[in-house]
Amino acid sequence: MSDARAQYLRWLSSGALSDAEIAELRAIERDDDEIESRFFKPLEFGTAGLRGIMGVGLNRMNVHTVRHATQCFAETILRDCPVGARVAVCHDPRHNSRLFAVEAALVLAANEISVLLFDDMRPTPLLSFAVRHYACAAGINITASHNTSEYNGYKAYSPNGAQLPQDKTSSVAELMDRTDIFASPRLIDYNTATARGLISPLGAETDELFMAEVIKLARDNPRLSGAAKSIRIVYTPFHGAGRELIPQTLLRLGYTSVYPVEAQMIPDGAFPTVASPNPEYPESFALAVEKAREVSADIIIGTDPDSDRIAVLCKRGSEYVHLDGNKTGALLLDYVIASRRRADALPSFPAALKTIVTTRLADAIATRHGVRSIDTFTGFKFMAEKKDELEFSGTGNVVFAFEESYGYMPGDFTRDKDAVSAAVLIAEMAAWNRQLGMTPLDALALLEREYGIYIERTENLVMPGVEGFFNMRRLMARMRSAPPENICGVAVIAASDYLAGIERAGGREKPIGLRGADVLRYDLSDGAAIFIRPSGTEPKIKVYVHVRAENEASGLAAANKYSLWARALPGMI
Repeated sequence: MSDARAQYLRWLSSGALSDAEIAELRAIERDDDEIESRFFKPLEFGTAGLRGIMGVGLNRMNVHTVRHATQCFAETILRDCPVGARVAVCHDPRHNSRLFAVEAALVLAANEISVLLFDDMRPTPLLSFAVRHYACAAGINITASHNTSEYNGYKAYSPNGAQLPQDKTSSVAELMDRTDIFASPRLIDYNTATARGLISPLGAETDELFMAEVIKLARDNPRLSGAAKSIRIVYTPFHGAGRELIPQTLLRLGYTSVYPVEAQMIPDGAFPTVASPNPEYPESFALAVEKAREVSADIIIGTDPDSDRIAVLCKRGSEYVHLDGNKTGALLLDYVIASRRRADALPSFPAALKTIVTTRLADAIATRHGVRSIDTFTGFKFMAEKKDELEFSGTGNVVFAFEESYGYMPGDFTRDKDAVSAAVLIAEMAAWNRQLGMTPLDALALLEREYGIYIERTENLVMPGVEGFFNMRRLMARMRSAPPENICGVAVIAASDYLAGIERAGGREKPIGLRGADVLRYDLSDGAAIFIRPSGTEPKIKVYVHVRAENEASGLAAANKYSLWARALPGMI
C-alpha cells in the first residue's frame, strides 16, 4: 500500500493536475482500497494498447496516461520514419474520447508528426482503412470497443492498418516504464498546430472512399435486387459509431427496408438504453427485438460502440434467435466462398483465417471447399500479420478471416475487425437465402447436417481489482505447472502451452508452430478441446469449451459438463 500512497501523493504534488483532478483525488484520501486500485501499478501498454476505467490515477485512463503513451509511441514512430511521418487519429462516442483523441494529436504534432484527425467519431475499420489509404506511419483509435461506459482505451496501429505487433508494443511499454508520465510528453497549442498544418481534418471524403470499397464486397448483389428490397432489417449501433455508415451502405446496395432503433441511434457514451453495449449479449437487443416484432423484420444487426464487432439475430416464428460469433462466422465463411465461386472471383491458393479458440466447424467448411484453413493467436493483428505474410510470399490469398468474439474481416482494405463490411455480407447472405426459400437459420441447419454439431462455450471468470489481477496470474501459473490428467473423468490426451509453443502427449513433447501467447489447451479423449487464456482487454480469464457431436443432445450434455468444470477453476487458486 505504501507504494500506491506514495504515487498518490506524488500526483497530488505534481503541479500537472487541474483543480477538478485534484478535487477527485482529495475525495479518496482516506480510502486506501481506492488509492490502491488507482495507483498500484501503471496502466499497461499491452496487446491492444491501453484500456482501463476512466479517472485520475496511474492505473486509469486520463489525459496524462494518453499523453504519456502517445509521446512514447511518437518516439518509436520517429525511429522508423524520421521525416514526413503522418498518423491518423480516430475515436468512438465514449465520454472523453474526443478529448483523448485531441490530446494524442497534440502530442504527435509537438513531435513534428503530421496528424489526420477525424472530425467526429468513426468506426474502427475506417481508421484501419485511413492508415492504409493515406500511407500513414501509424494510427491511433480512442475506444474501449464493447466495454461498459466507465472504460476507455487507446489502440495503436501499424502502417499496414493492423494493431501494433508485439515487438512494437513492447518498445512503447519499455519507454513508458523508464520515462516520467508528466515530464516526458511534448505539448503544443491546438491553434498553433493547425496553423502550422500539423493537424488536418478527415471527414466525408474518407467515408466515401471507404464505402466504395465495402460495396465492392457485394459479389451477389446484382442478382439480389428484388430480395434486397424485400428483406427487412432492424439495425442498432448501441449509441455508437456505426450509426451513419452502415445504414448508408445498405441503402446504396438496395436494402430499402432498414429500420433503425431510434433511441440507440443517438451517440451517447453512457449507453443509457443497455446494461452493456456488447452485441455478444442477447439481452442488449431488447429494444431491437421490440422494433423487429413491430416491423416483422427478418434479421436484426447490432454493432458495438466502435463498430468493429457485430452480431445478428434471425427470426424464427415470433422469436429472434441470437447467433454466436462462431455460428455467424461459419455461415459467412461458407457464403463468401460460394459467392466468390459464383462470381468466378475465388483466387488461386485461397485461404481462410481464424484464431485457435474459434470453431473447428470453419476448418471443415474450408476443407470441403478446397480452401486452406489457418489458425492464429487471438486478435486481428495476428490474422493481419498472417494475411500479409501469405499474400506477400504468394503462398495464399485470404478470402475471409474471423474470430469467435464477433469479429470479421472480409476485405483487403482493412486489417482489423470490420462490422461495416460484415453488415453488408450478413444482409446479402440473408437475401440470397431468401431467394432459395431459406433463412440463415435454415442455412445453419444445413451446415450442421453436413458437418455435424459443433458447440462452443465461453466461460468468463471475472477477477476485478488488484486481488483479481494477481489471482489471474496465480490461476494461469497453477494450470501451467500442474495440468490436469483428466477433466470431468475424461482423459486429457494432449496438453499444449502456447507460451512455450509445446504440446505434451504420451510422455513426449513436440512444437506446435505457434509460440508466445499465454494460452493453454487441453485435448480430451472424447474429441473435445478446452482453452484457457487471460483476456487482453478485461479483468477476466476466458475458458473456451469446444465440443463436436453427432447430435445436439449429446453435444449439449458434454458442453454443460465442461462449462461447470470451467466455472469451478477459481477455487483452485
